[in-house]
Amino acid sequence: MPELITADATLHVEVEGSGDPVTVFAHGLTNSCAELAAFTPFAPGTKVRFCFRGHGHSSTPPAGTYAFADFARDLDAVAAAYGATGAVGTSLGAGALLHLLAADPRRFERLVFLLPAALDRPIGDRASFDRTAELLETRPREEAIEAILAESGRAEAYAQQPGLREFDLLQWQDMNPVGVARAIRQVVGDVAVDDRERLREVTAPALIIAREGDAVHPASVALAIADLLAASELVMLGSEEELMAAIPDLVGRVRKFLRGGA
Repeated sequence: MPELITADATLHVEVEGSGDPVTVFAHGLTNSCAELAAFTPFAPGTKVRFCFRGHGHSSTPPAGTYAFADFARDLDAVAAAYGATGAVGTSLGAGALLHLLAADPRRFERLVFLLPAALDRPIGDRASFDRTAELLETRPREEAIEAILAESGRAEAYAQQPGLREFDLLQWQDMNPVGVARAIRQVVGDVAVDDRERLREVTAPALIIAREGDAVHPASVALAIADLLAASELVMLGSEEELMAAIPDLVGRVRKFLRGGA
């Protein structure tokens, strides 16, 4: 797999497909480029997935280099290297994308935000994230992952939805404990944009997908982004169960959107 060497990180990159459009995919906090690997075969053109610094197979820069600005530089570097005109960001990736757009509102021609988590306020419950970082810092990798899943409060969901635990476990398969802990310690206290009003200058079509009742990815963040972006479409699901059931339809909508359809 190719690597992209930047000023302060070596980023693992995976490229799939060919032709236009060229779309870069930015994953969420604690995950890796594998997060959207099951989705990208259905997207048109050239799909470029990468691991953020400290995540997956990318390098692990020193602590203090994991702010949204740093993740935005990773995203920008990969997009520039492959000529991406579209961007898909989920959670942390969505925040990095917003950071880029606040600096350069015309950076991309097509935008997709999946479960955005941050805007101009820090992400979610700091105590919960700090606990995850603590487990990664103090326990062996596999033991830490099991403890994180056990403390996630999803026992009932795991019982009701066969395969959900395996899905969650899959998201941790390439996890880098040192890098992820460093990222959590810094980015969770950061904001994606300092001035949300800058986003009103973004004119590119945007598709925003979110769900209600998600403490880490609040519906209010998605609603705010939809209000700020002039050419946005918001898809709001009522629950995690509804979101999971809607995945086939959402994949189709994103595919059509990236192709330039409404």
